[in-house]
Amino acid sequence: MNVILITACPSGMATTFLGARRLEQAAKRLGWQVSVEMHGELEAVTPVSAEAIAAAELVVVAAERVPEPQRFDGKRLFRAPIHQALPDPDAFLERAAREAATFDAASANAPAPATAVQAPQAGGSAQRRIVAVTACPTGVAHTFMAAEALAQAGKAMGHAIHVETQGSVGAQNALSADDIAAADVVVLACDIEVDDTRFAGKPIYRTSTGAALKQPKQTLETALVEAQVESSGAPQGGSAGASGGARKSVKERGLYKHLLTGVSFMLPMVVAGGLCIALSFVFGIKAFEQEGTLAAALMQIGGGTAFKLMVPVLAGYIAYSIADRPGIAPGMIGGMLASTLGAGFIGGILAGFLAGYSASAVTRYVKLPASVESLKPILIIPLLASLFTGLVMIYVVGTPVAAILAGLTQFLNNMGSTNAVLLGLLLGAMMCFDMGGPVNKAAYTFGVGLLSTETYMPMAAIMAAGMVPPIAMGIATLLARGKFSQPEREAGKASFVLGLCFITEGAIPFAAKDPLRVIPLAMIGGAVTGALSMWFGIKLMAPHGGLFVLLIPNAVNMALLYLVAIAAGSLVTGVGYALLKRGESELPAVADAGSGAVASEQRAG
Repeated sequence: MNVILITACPSGMATTFLGARRLEQAAKRLGWQVSVEMHGELEAVTPVSAEAIAAAELVVVAAERVPEPQRFDGKRLFRAPIHQALPDPDAFLERAAREAATFDAASANAPAPATAVQAPQAGGSAQRRIVAVTACPTGVAHTFMAAEALAQAGKAMGHAIHVETQGSVGAQNALSADDIAAADVVVLACDIEVDDTRFAGKPIYRTSTGAALKQPKQTLETALVEAQVESSGAPQGGSAGASGGARKSVKERGLYKHLLTGVSFMLPMVVAGGLCIALSFVFGIKAFEQEGTLAAALMQIGGGTAFKLMVPVLAGYIAYSIADRPGIAPGMIGGMLASTLGAGFIGGILAGFLAGYSASAVTRYVKLPASVESLKPILIIPLLASLFTGLVMIYVVGTPVAAILAGLTQFLNNMGSTNAVLLGLLLGAMMCFDMGGPVNKAAYTFGVGLLSTETYMPMAAIMAAGMVPPIAMGIATLLARGKFSQPEREAGKASFVLGLCFITEGAIPFAAKDPLRVIPLAMIGGAVTGALSMWFGIKLMAPHGGLFVLLIPNAVNMALLYLVAIAAGSLVTGVGYALLKRGESELPAVADAGSGAVASEQRAG
């Protein structure tokens, strides 16, 4: 039988590709001739040909909607959500062959917008329209996992939901003005600052990506009850218009969230700079000292430019998180001063908070006549906030913080093997404690910040330890297959791939199901890996990328020992969990969402 398979998942990420592969394999087992069309964000869509459609006896759509439905008018077609296809693709295709009906393109997909996820009403409750935005500091795992978890939970509850992801590659599945206008509630599951001015006048519920991922149904239920229209904080007299739009709502963000916003914007600078420096070392460790050479140019791009911009960008976007756009200029000025004064990333963090809160204070408390109020965002705020931040950095903060940072750097670069092992133990355990949560991010931010001081060993231990939990879960599902259900074994495969990409969150479905075993074992394995990495003296130039950074010459100084450290910790955790795991049971629903949302995400970058 000639069959066309079409797959698409709510986030457009890995579930699309995983579903297509599994369905294609199942179809071949049934002896079917298959043409596959995948709709995802990682690569361009290759539509099935008109000849294939003409010859098709069955069209199977594993998606919420039929893309370009007019192509299949009059064909036998079966459509169901992709999450129904993953656990048992053979049964899914057999069901498709039984239940397929002649397709009427005129009535297909109507009348819902193409990006909304629809479902029948559940439990008799009225259907609501929900729009959501997810964003995590690195824009990698939590962003997409939370998006898919919310999308599936919303559909199961009988609501129409559209989730926008603001990840490392920018906004995807973006909300249109019509989507927002029709929405009953806005859910912002964001760990960093995002532009919320477009949601003015809408009830908004704010939470973290972690909460949305682990408890998506409860998050949506709470949002429908507790979402509130936030009061506008726009200054009087038209300054909002001068600054390009309505001011953000006045609300407490929290120091941690401001810091993560700065780190999120700084990360691309760190990655690009670190890898350019590593590439310059290909020509010799000292080759960059010879002017006019390619090595010197690479070092100028990485160390002379990207790394110099790290601290100003960090400070500027911390200030942006606090005070919106008026905070960027004073924040970057303060960050550059911190860099030139030798205060480094610690000084940059302080400069960002000084600039942000001073700009916010000027916005709120400096009152001007209506005739000159429009000058506030372009003249008054940048001038006063920059003066305050700059003078405090020069006369108060810069010198003592520079001394503290210099002492810390000297200690880290000259510490003995015992201290190095202890630091590796601590950082490794922190990375595995909450797998992308506050403790994990604190350790990660510490390592990224030290890159600006050319201290590379802690970053190596941090990334290696962060890879341990998901790799270990994949190992455990392989070693003790009889103790894991089929969905768990599939999640283990995805988790292993995520681990290779340094996406610690791949282990979250297992930790959510069995936290008392998974988390302690993960911390032990992470501590072993971190300690070994520091003991070996491994240095890492880039703060992300997992094992793929090994493809960049000199990005890791001792690649083989780095692999040994990662393998040791992963085996400790994986074998330990295989031994301690009890009998077969199902993972929570978020497992499929989590593993599907991001298994290929890092592969894109």
